[in-house]
Amino acid sequence: MEVDLHMHSTASDGALRPAELVGLAAQRGLKIIAITDHDSVDGIEEALEAAKRYPSLTVIPGVEINTDIPHGEVHILGYFVDYRDQGLREALVRLRSARELRAHKMIDKLNDMGLGVDWGRVEEFASGGSVGRPHIAQAMLERGHISSMQEAFEKYIGREGPAYAEREKLTPAEAVGLVVRAKGLPVLAHPADIDGLEGLVRQLKEVGLVGMEVYYDGYKSETIRRLLRMADRHGLIPSGGSDYHGLRDDCETPPGGVDVPLSSAQRLMALARQRSLGVTP
Repeated sequence: MEVDLHMHSTASDGALRPAELVGLAAQRGLKIIAITDHDSVDGIEEALEAAKRYPSLTVIPGVEINTDIPHGEVHILGYFVDYRDQGLREALVRLRSARELRAHKMIDKLNDMGLGVDWGRVEEFASGGSVGRPHIAQAMLERGHISSMQEAFEKYIGREGPAYAEREKLTPAEAVGLVVRAKGLPVLAHPADIDGLEGLVRQLKEVGLVGMEVYYDGYKSETIRRLLRMADRHGLIPSGGSDYHGLRDDCETPPGGVDVPLSSAQRLMALARQRSLGVTP
């Protein structure tokens, strides 16, 4: 496997610093990767600097923006974004502030349930990055309230869980527009279970969507074929990656663990060059 276009660092809810993540990808023989932290581009500069030590590895600057639809979430990946763009950075700061407020609400709910979690410990797990639910799950695990990270989401902090709290988010179309204004390429993340996917893809294509994840951790061959047909119908570049966080080494798919065709990354890179976008390798 040579390509992984979906990975997270300590700039959001990953376990490895951006430089460490780049080093791991190089060690595993990857050729093209993207750092796509949740609502944050703070790790990109460190990742690009680290990549200079590995001539055979290309790092695509990216971001993953969480958005809302009536009955769930939609995530938009942005590739080749200009991570210095002031409008992008200000919007992401607002989204991270909303994440932090949501985390406080969830911790309050957990404490009311007798599952004490300390905010300071959650911040320590976040290591200065964007606070996310995995950090709350880590704090719960440390306190012995759960036996696995997955249990935290399934029983407590998942969308249907008793400690779940909403937060301010963009709509999918707004997130696509934000990526476009930051001179990036918007791609729909892990779309297989999105209700009304066909209609959403049509809507987002009109405002600038250029691709969708087809090759994703856990997707079976029939799902990949279905998504590949849809991407082809709408003229979208099929993308993909592991969604690696480094939080559960015993069961998590490692960087490069999903078979993403090299051609997917090459098509995105060609389009970025064609449009003279943000930060193009």
